[in-house]
Amino acid sequence: MELLLISQKNTLKSCRSKEESKFYMALLISWRPPVSNVSFPFMVKKTPPSKSVKLGVYSTNNISCSVSSSASRMVVQRKLPILLFDVMDTIVRDPFYQDVPAFFRMSMKELLECKHPTAWIEFEKGLITEEELTRKFFKDGRSFDMEGLKNCMRKAYSYIEGVEGLLNSLKENGYEIHAFTNYPIWYQMIEDELKLSNYLSWTFCSCVLGKRKPDPDFYLEVVKHLNVKASNCIFVDDRIRNVEAAIELGLKGLQFKNADLLRKDLFLLGVDISMNESQDLAECSS
Repeated sequence: MELLLISQKNTLKSCRSKEESKFYMALLISWRPPVSNVSFPFMVKKTPPSKSVKLGVYSTNNISCSVSSSASRMVVQRKLPILLFDVMDTIVRDPFYQDVPAFFRMSMKELLECKHPTAWIEFEKGLITEEELTRKFFKDGRSFDMEGLKNCMRKAYSYIEGVEGLLNSLKENGYEIHAFTNYPIWYQMIEDELKLSNYLSWTFCSCVLGKRKPDPDFYLEVVKHLNVKASNCIFVDDRIRNVEAAIELGLKGLQFKNADLLRKDLFLLGVDISMNESQDLAECSS
């Protein structure tokens, strides 16, 4: 390197005109020693050995990366929006309105009249155990076959038409999906039967957090746990009261009516659902 600099200085001295002198001076200033094992973009800078040198930063919509002389590191950002799904009558058919009255050989009206007014809500919030629910389910304290009731509900759980394919499409497109549901510990029976965890996380269940929709504290706790802005969440529920509560707190809310309408509503909110229904169903059944 020293010989090259001497050579360039001698060339500069031998220039016959100011124009030639300026040209070789610019050439000398712009010259840099070759740097090996460094990829673009980079910055060469003198620094003490104990300090790292930041070499460059670049980003895309979903991934940001920075490169340093001491190490390379990659930080993967979450794909937004985050999707929050109610479960009963949004993803899974709720057996309470048909199968449960039939199990007790009652009409829905009769069942509502004789069941305890708060026992099921307490069970959903995790305030009472299954054994306590058995004692309190009816106002008059009558006994019944709890295991028979649970088996009846297990058999009745099924995906609402088109929803499993939609969930699969959202999963394949990289979206983060969470259950946000009012349901007791029996959500584990739903998981056993339908394997919702193939598509979502059972993150926000009333029986675990001790709160029920539309309690504002439940929504606020969800947003705090996710560590995102409320506006970066889309909440889907079949009950308009729960949807309105979400919207009041800054979340985007959609009332579920059927899978086709939900697919369109999500698309209008910018959610990428590029897979078609037949492909979704084929992958779900494989």
